[in-house]
Amino acid sequence: MKKSEINFKITLDDNHVPEKIEWQADDSGEVGLKECKSIMLSLWDKKERNTLRIDLWTKEMMVDEMKHFYYQSIITMGDAYERATNDTALANEIRDLGKKMGEKIRNERFSN
Repeated sequence: MKKSEINFKITLDDNHVPEKIEWQADDSGEVGLKECKSIMLSLWDKKERNTLRIDLWTKEMMVDEMKHFYYQSIITMGDAYERATNDTALANEIRDLGKKMGEKIRNERFSN
């Protein structure tokens, strides 16, 4: 059986706030650590039957970037939900929510 690893390296300041987030995955096709500004990791606890979350972002992540990160994550969550469940109707509703968020974010940016 093949095994693959995904690793995160988080550099924290003195107050334990992320300054730098780096990641590496065996199957990514990339060599070495790649830098990112935010991670959103969801895990299903088999024993407790609930979701565990790790949400981290660096100090340099701007609010506008965070808004885009969330609406894009919701859209892709709809894609993953459809692949996992074959429930196209609810997947479309999830994607529609992401699209509505994106529209509000764009309108907010242009109204300022």
